[in-house]
Amino acid sequence: MTTTGRINTSVLFLLPTALFLMSLLSYFPANGQNETSSDTVLTPEKRETVYVFEIREEIAKPVWRKTQMAFDEAIETKSSLILIHMNTYGGQVDFADSIRTRILQSTIPVYVFIDNNAASAGALISIACDSIYMRPGGNIGAATVVNQSAEQLPDKYQSYMRAMMRSTAETNGRDPQIAQAMVDPDVEVEGISEKGKVLTFTTQEALDNGFCEGIANNYQEVIKNFTPLQNPEIVVQKLTLLDKLIGILISPAISGLLIMVIIGGIYFELQSPGIGFPSIAAATAALIYFAPLYLEGLAAHWEIAIFIVGIILVMVEIFALPGFGVAGISGILLIMLGLSFSMVGNVGFSFSAEQIEILFTSIMVVLIATTTSVVLSFFLTKKILTSKNLHFALNTVLDKNEGFTSSENIQSELIGSTGIARTVLRPGGKIEINQVVYDAVAETTFIEKGTPVVVTRYVNAQLFVKKTNQNRLNTEEKSEH
Repeated sequence: MTTTGRINTSVLFLLPTALFLMSLLSYFPANGQNETSSDTVLTPEKRETVYVFEIREEIAKPVWRKTQMAFDEAIETKSSLILIHMNTYGGQVDFADSIRTRILQSTIPVYVFIDNNAASAGALISIACDSIYMRPGGNIGAATVVNQSAEQLPDKYQSYMRAMMRSTAETNGRDPQIAQAMVDPDVEVEGISEKGKVLTFTTQEALDNGFCEGIANNYQEVIKNFTPLQNPEIVVQKLTLLDKLIGILISPAISGLLIMVIIGGIYFELQSPGIGFPSIAAATAALIYFAPLYLEGLAAHWEIAIFIVGIILVMVEIFALPGFGVAGISGILLIMLGLSFSMVGNVGFSFSAEQIEILFTSIMVVLIATTTSVVLSFFLTKKILTSKNLHFALNTVLDKNEGFTSSENIQSELIGSTGIARTVLRPGGKIEINQVVYDAVAETTFIEKGTPVVVTRYVNAQLFVKKTNQNRLNTEEKSEH
């Protein structure tokens, strides 16, 4: 078996192996069992329980995951109250909407203690809670939808956010006009918000206008002074090491980096068949990408399977079918779908309204990561092949007395010679000139097998070629005969 065949077989072996390992890991608890606070001891008596968890980071997929865990465990422990300890400047609207919906649908009362800040998406989550409590000097509001550069997005995004803020406020008996003034600077509330300014409340202003039920220095004071519970047991969410690791790996930033490695590894493997490291890197990144999503119940078997089928189709297109047609395009599409669907907790092709938003975000992450990876890989490939500073040295001396000779002069004399592509050049491959086979790199990154080529230059012991005119080649071949 050739090196190329061996390497690509390893890719097809590693990916199903990764799926098998994830299946084994599923027997271990994905979320772990959160510990209670160190000063709390469970007793046989029926004691009322308050479940506390924190939102003190950017609102994103890890926070949504942590929120789901908290609500599930609060139900398991039959808690009487859920209390969110919040200090956030906001984050992604789609995940904030998911958290908001979970709060509104909760059969257990949900309080929030704002420890300084509940901005943007944090304000939406807070307004969804049954009661809001704030630290002196805290703030809530400024929920305008912006992009990564803090620039305000078009009105269709603001309209959706206004509606969510308005409906959420109405559900809990708060003023919907004030809620949408936190999003839209054009909304004016007499005596409270001027036109042209997005509304943000201080702690006292929130209290005066019904967006805060009380002031406290910490969440313990909230439990003691503002709940009807008498000496309740406080259970604080404590994430296990596995929980923290999964939370990191499923974040959009890390997922994007892993996708870049997967696509980059595939790209390099296609450019230089027979090199093992890109294949191993891509397979390892795929394992790290899918494993936490599988453990979380997001990545289903069929979603991982279509990713693997996509890889197989791309390999078939490259090594069995010259050119790039239906198999290659289908493979790329399946790879993209497998990566995107795995981020969403859908059942088959059934998506809720919230999941469609998350799917859209997932597709954008995959597209951006894929595009970035291909562009970087393309320039990196060119850099490696043409770099004058990249040298490899052998310890063995090839003595001319033992029959070894240099091909430097021979290959440099090939400049201008014509031949034919013996393999597909992507851009690396093999060409044949005068019945001698040489390694070569395509100037145009892709030349199909059997295409007439001409040698354009010889740089760093590497021949570079480009397509040539068929008639010219035929004429030259006839003149030689």
